Amino acid sequence: MDLQHRPGGKTGSGGLASASETNLDRRERMRQLALETINLNKDPYFMKNHLGSYECKLCLTLHNNEGSYLAHTQGKKHQANLARRAAKEAKDAPAQPAPEKAKVEIKKFVKIGRPGYKVTKQRDPETMQQSLLFQIDYPEIADIIIPRHRFMAAYEQKVEPPDRKWQYLLFAAEPYETIAFKVPSREVDKDPKKLWTYWNKETKQFFLQFAFKLDQKLNQPTLPPPPTNQPRSLPLPQRMPPPPPPVVPPMSLAGMMPPRPPPPMGPPPVAPPPIPPPSSLPPHGPPPSAPLPTAPPPPRPPTGPSSSVPNIPHPSVPPPPPPPPMPN
Repeated sequence: MDLQHRPGGKTGSGGLASASETNLDRRERMRQLALETINLNKDPYFMKNHLGSYECKLCLTLHNNEGSYLAHTQGKKHQANLARRAAKEAKDAPAQPAPEKAKVEIKKFVKIGRPGYKVTKQRDPETMQQSLLFQIDYPEIADIIIPRHRFMAAYEQKVEPPDRKWQYLLFAAEPYETIAFKVPSREVDKDPKKLWTYWNKETKQFFLQFAFKLDQKLNQPTLPPPPTNQPRSLPLPQRMPPPPPPVVPPMSLAGMMPPRPPPPMGPPPVAPPPIPPPSSLPPHGPPPSAPLPTAPPPPRPPTGPSSSVPNIPHPSVPPPPPPPPMPN
């Protein structure tokens, strides 16, 4: 019987299936699919009576086959009855106590006081990192106990008002009291070479050392110092005196006057001597000429008739030329 090709028959497949046969085949396929996911043997409300039919003990319904019962379990009536039954059981059931949490027993011991300590400030000469070295003395500690430490933020403690600039380093070991050190709230270098602990069982001393990380501003390479064999330059004064103002030469009047020369760099000029009064000045005019040298007198001629030397007059010196006139 052909159950797939509805429009027409297929050669060798038989006649077409009727509507009832198609529904029967669909229900069978649905039952097989439901049985793959739902196990009816574990359903508390599924029951098969003596007539061969199936009943739902929750809803008191009768079903002819398993597929009908499976379709009923997915319906609205069956789901509502399930919710009602669950609410009734939750109401009638006694309140179950909550599971108890595992309690951690707090150790109780008699504290004998605070341990001795020593703190040393250090600086790495290579990386210039600041570090702290703590030495805690526990002379009466038990052999099986090892001291412990912890970094605590300022907001975790309740002893002092919280301040974000500080953090606390705690040391604890029984039977001594827990002690804390207040250190700057800077990032700690977690490098094993920078952060380490050591417990000396013989001397009962606990050591801890840690270093702070360098700031980004301070982590810049520094220039090496200058060599000592070279002469060092003298330091400049804090403030140099201001330079003198430049001297601007006066403007020449259309080329009539030459530009004024710059003042000399020597000592300052001296004021000219005072002008004498007019009465003491010489009169205007050419200056008097110097007296001319007088020639020696000529030799006197010898007396006698035989004198043949003529009497030659002495030449006179011409007068000097007059001086040029003074400009007005």
